[in-house]
Amino acid sequence: MSFTLTGKLVVAISSRALFDFEEENRIFESTDDSAYMKLQLERLSKAAQTGVAFPLVKKLLAFNEEGEQRVEVVILSRNDPVSGLRVFRSAKHHGLHLERGVFTRGRPPYHYLRSLHANLFLSANEDDVRATIDAGFPAARVYPESSKTAESHPNEIRIAFDGDAVLFSDEAEQVFQSEGLVAFVDHESKKAAIPLPPGPFKPLLEALHRLQRSTSEKGMRIRTALVTARSAPAHERAIRTLMAWGIDVDEAMFLGGLSKSEFLREFEPDFFFDDQTGHCQSAASVAPTGHVVSGVSNKPKS
Repeated sequence: MSFTLTGKLVVAISSRALFDFEEENRIFESTDDSAYMKLQLERLSKAAQTGVAFPLVKKLLAFNEEGEQRVEVVILSRNDPVSGLRVFRSAKHHGLHLERGVFTRGRPPYHYLRSLHANLFLSANEDDVRATIDAGFPAARVYPESSKTAESHPNEIRIAFDGDAVLFSDEAEQVFQSEGLVAFVDHESKKAAIPLPPGPFKPLLEALHRLQRSTSEKGMRIRTALVTARSAPAHERAIRTLMAWGIDVDEAMFLGGLSKSEFLREFEPDFFFDDQTGHCQSAASVAPTGHVVSGVSNKPKS
């Protein structure tokens, strides 16, 4: 029987993002993949503990109702196929209905994102995330040690996004880093009516809103927030950009340098995405966090 992913929200996720394979990963990094495979096979009957993205995946799958599959979650992993057995067994043990997976045994897995029509890739491997963003897909490097305390709101997914280099391009961030705050504010004030170019996570925000519109009021809900270091008057261009895209966010926080973590603690996101490692490290203490390896702040050092 033919199956299609067209029109669905598709999330590709690595094994380490979904489950706690940090001990196994240390074996892999200190020895080789044969020792890693042997350990995974020995632990085949032992379900892995849940990882940082597990609560998000569980909530996303709750959008699927009998006869209406709106979300597809696919394991996309550098693991070998044998180790993949433990991944699927662990998913079944924890009540996740996952059917599809691609296991590449060390080969970068992002090549398969186009075939999957993926709206998001979550991985603990920075190189894979960078390559995915360069290929034009939303992706983030998860912080496996992130807090998982934001597992409340069982009928609502809460996603928080940074603005520049995440939802928007890094055009304004380049001005800030090269010329300073005064030049940044002047640049954004003069261009307030001109929408910012899209950043890597615009497609995910669009997909989340399509998903929200496809559900009933009594079902699962989505709540989104823009959490940015911008402040007035630079806030106007951000708001006008979202308006030009025809996309609403439920909350917008223009913090002007205030710590994002305190506000995220109150918002309780199921995931927060930011391009700045400093913000990510701080946010990881209060919420599941993904580093978006894009923009001028993440250019490889020569």
